[in-house]
Amino acid sequence: MIIEAISVIPEVFGPYMEASILGRAQARQIFEFRAHDLRDWTHDRHRTVDDAPFGGGPGMLMKPEPLFEAVRAVQAQEPVHARCIFFTPTGAPFTQATAARLATYDRLLMVCGRYEGMDDRVYELADECISLGDYVLTGGEVAAMAVTDAVVRLLPGALGDDASSVSESFSDGLLEYAQYTRPASFEGREVPSVLLSGDHAKVDQWRRRNAIERTFLLRPDLLDAAALSPDEQEFVQELKAHSAQDL
Repeated sequence: MIIEAISVIPEVFGPYMEASILGRAQARQIFEFRAHDLRDWTHDRHRTVDDAPFGGGPGMLMKPEPLFEAVRAVQAQEPVHARCIFFTPTGAPFTQATAARLATYDRLLMVCGRYEGMDDRVYELADECISLGDYVLTGGEVAAMAVTDAVVRLLPGALGDDASSVSESFSDGLLEYAQYTRPASFEGREVPSVLLSGDHAKVDQWRRRNAIERTFLLRPDLLDAAALSPDEQEFVQELKAHSAQDL
C-alpha cells in the first residue's frame, strides 16, 4: 500500500512514520509513506500557497492553483489512482469502520490544509472528505498521521499479532474489555480471578461481557449499532435496570 500526503510542512511526518509500528511496517514493505511539499507546485519567487479571502475576513486561504497542480501531478506518478482525502469540518466523522474501508485501497493521498482553510473549489479533487472530530487543528498533518496510523495497523503483518487489531475497541462496535498484567495483586487491587483460571472459555465469556458493560457505562451510544446476541441484549437490559435503581 502507498500512503501519501501533500503538505506545506512535509518534514513533520518523518519522525512519526519512521518510529515504532509504522517504521517497522515500512521496513517490511507493508506500506510506503511519501510526503510531498505543496510549495514544489508554486511558480513565484516566494513559493506562495495562500492569499486573502474574497469578501474580506481574518486569515489567509490556501490558493487553488498549487493544490490542483499538486494533486494532479502526484496522481500521475503511479498507474493506480489514489483515493484522495481532504480534511474539513464538513467531512464524515473518521471511525474505525472508515479506517477498515480505507485499508482496502492500494493507494491513499491526503491533502493537508493550513491557515484559515482552502479555496472551496479544491474540494472537487477529493474522493471523500473526512473530519477527525469537532475541534480545530492548526493543520491537516496531525489528521493525516492519525488516519495513517489507524489504517496501517489493519494491514496484514503490520502488528506482531494480527489478532490484536480484531479485539481492539470499536472493531466489533464495542469498547475493548479491561486488560491486566503482572502483578496479580497491586496495592490491594486484584486482577479478576477468572483471568487467572486458565479456562479460556470462561475468559472469553468474561471479556465479552466486560466489553459490553464498559461500553454501557462509558459509551452507551455505541450499543445501538453493536451486534449483540439475545443473551447479550438481555444483559444490557439488566445493566439498565441496575443503573436505574442506583439513581
